[in-house]
Amino acid sequence: MKVSYLLLIILMTASTSSQAYATSKKSLPACPDSPNCVSSQTQDTDHYIAPFEIIGDPHKAWSALRNAVIGKGRMVIVHETPDSLAAEATSLVFRFIDDIDAILDIDARIIHIRSASRIGYSDLGVNRRRMEILRAELQKARLIK
Repeated sequence: MKVSYLLLIILMTASTSSQAYATSKKSLPACPDSPNCVSSQTQDTDHYIAPFEIIGDPHKAWSALRNAVIGKGRMVIVHETPDSLAAEATSLVFRFIDDIDAILDIDARIIHIRSASRIGYSDLGVNRRRMEILRAELQKARLIK
């Protein structure tokens, strides 16, 4: 009796945790009204940037994105989970900090991305270029479209 009860608890826990992971839909922070932010989860055309469309193994694409962020100078991951990461990028001269966020959506086979300046109004396109540089690296590795 004890063994079957324990087995039932284990199966329920495994089933519940896998369902929660599969159905969790995370979202990126919204962009402010200023033009110094891009996000793949906005409907606003001025701030919109296409998500990374995964070609092969989503876990390989996610790992490659993580490594690309780590490999950049002045960029550091400050928080991560198996399907999300938050990083900070520090500008060279004035030491401004920009926030970078990414969410892996395995079911949709995409990585949602966001890059935003913490202060100021215009970023002269820095956040969009940063995301496009990461996109180019993953495209070169043939992990995203």
